Amino acid sequence: MIRTASHEQHTEAENSSFMSDLLGGRLGVTAYRRYTEQLWFVYRALEGSAEALAEDPVAGPFIRPELARSAELERDLAHLGGPSWRDGLRPLPSTAAYADRVTACARDWPAGYVAHHYTRYLGDLSGGQIIRGTAEKTWGFARKGDGVRFYVFEEIANPAAFKREYRSLLDALPVDDLEKQRVIEECRHAFRLNSAVFRELAEQFPLSA
Repeated sequence: MIRTASHEQHTEAENSSFMSDLLGGRLGVTAYRRYTEQLWFVYRALEGSAEALAEDPVAGPFIRPELARSAELERDLAHLGGPSWRDGLRPLPSTAAYADRVTACARDWPAGYVAHHYTRYLGDLSGGQIIRGTAEKTWGFARKGDGVRFYVFEEIANPAAFKREYRSLLDALPVDDLEKQRVIEECRHAFRLNSAVFRELAEQFPLSA
């Protein structure tokens, strides 16, 4: 139901001009770094709430330490920007809105938090691997090394099996039909928030000839 209902928003995010240019190898490493910085703000929101939700009957089963990305993002950003990579770092307005929505769901609506958890982590395990391959080839990062560690899930030996298990948890989400519809709409909203980040990044990094 989620996949069908969010197909349009998912496709829009995947086919954004920024992501198309990035995956096409038409942008410089600075654009990749800026994108990685925006991810850091989003994952701080996702993972900063994880401990508080670990025992929640709805969100708790999704809190899996093997998914955590913040440390890997920080390692990548140190590689991309040096030890002072945090200095002056600010989220784009669209990124701040995205992170704020994740934080609000984590605080007030665990099922909504699951919607954001799903759209991010399953995306990282799937399409994120295409970004990793492009980054390694385009900007010369070591295979699964610094610069692309965000996309490397060392503690997940079988990503396909993990994704099947995750989807089973989603199918068994302990909510009624009305709440399921709200979760589906929040998934669509998550993709729209992501697309807004891509649009701002595209304004910062218009395709160079």
